[in-house]
Amino acid sequence: MSETTSKAGERILLENITKRYPGQSTPAVDDITIEFPAGEIIMLVGPSGCGKTTTMKMINRLIEPTSGRILIGDEDVTDADPDQLRRRIGYVIQGAGLFPHFTVGDNIALVPRMLKWDKQRVTDRVDELLDLVGLDPDEYRDRYPRELSGGQQQRVGVARALAADPPVLLMDEPFGAVDPITRQRLQDELLRLQEELRKTIVFVTHDFDEAVKLGDRIAILQTGSQVVQYDTPEQILANPADEFVEGFVGRGAALKQLTLTRVRDIELHEAAVAHVGDDPHEAIAGARAIDREHVIVLDRNERPLRWMSLRELGRPGALQNVRRDSELESVSLGSTLNDALDEMLTSSHGVVVVTGRRNTYQGVVRVETVMEAMQDIQSAAAEAATVDTAGDPQA
Repeated sequence: MSETTSKAGERILLENITKRYPGQSTPAVDDITIEFPAGEIIMLVGPSGCGKTTTMKMINRLIEPTSGRILIGDEDVTDADPDQLRRRIGYVIQGAGLFPHFTVGDNIALVPRMLKWDKQRVTDRVDELLDLVGLDPDEYRDRYPRELSGGQQQRVGVARALAADPPVLLMDEPFGAVDPITRQRLQDELLRLQEELRKTIVFVTHDFDEAVKLGDRIAILQTGSQVVQYDTPEQILANPADEFVEGFVGRGAALKQLTLTRVRDIELHEAAVAHVGDDPHEAIAGARAIDREHVIVLDRNERPLRWMSLRELGRPGALQNVRRDSELESVSLGSTLNDALDEMLTSSHGVVVVTGRRNTYQGVVRVETVMEAMQDIQSAAAEAATVDTAGDPQA
């Protein structure tokens, strides 16, 4: 998807929105007014029953507001045709929600076909989106959801939500049903996609750590969708609005600061690199010239496939048909230092591969670099705490 053709996000304004259900004395959402800036990820966080999912679903009118109005861009969509509105808003739920009797390609093509796109445009779009979310179109286009892992299904769910290039994406606990490692990788994938697409994303979660990692802004809600604090992760961690927010942030706020530092913020290093089809002897010579025992092999699109030892490179045809290592430890430029460290703990190379847009190789990050950065962050946090204490007359 080229940046020139992708629709950028639009701001969303909920103005005096209330939702009352028949037979209930208190509203599920009580007169909320909040604006979500264009092109940002907004995290809605709060305890069960606070109305965060109800608030999000009123944006695409899956739940009709009792009163108030909703603007997307400058358009009041409160009275728009709900079906037409939903075709302009991507929607991702927990477990992906794919149609089991449709192929992956047919699932993604659903909305474009409803919009009467021509056949070739639909086909091109399906392949483009599969590539965008890191799934080889030739390998996955004709599979069925049951043939995919949970993480792969969720990637297809995101691709389907993006199919008609909507400016707004709604995500309701989308990564809650997968294991922690897959969840981390899906979070990284979302950050990578957002760096390229700049959609307006409203994301409901109960996990504050996920909110800190993904959010440009976080709205912390109480019962009735009362907004207790709405700010950047940095500000909420440094200056929680009240005891409720402090309790929600929990202990270890200083450690959570580590999730605010991204891999892109630290120095990357260069590994020995070879491409599929290269001369293995040249690859070996290049690795030895910089004192490396392993080479990272890239495909024709500059995407990392696997590590190969110099011994493996010495075998005939070593760089002809290289298969992707599904266990390759990698992080994106948007990954946190905690993510990078987690990956390093399972790596046998002492480094982790870093990818950027379209999963292209950017370099590697070393464990020493991450540890130094973490020490700098902790030292800065301790220094700031000392300054605050010295300036506090109550201390």
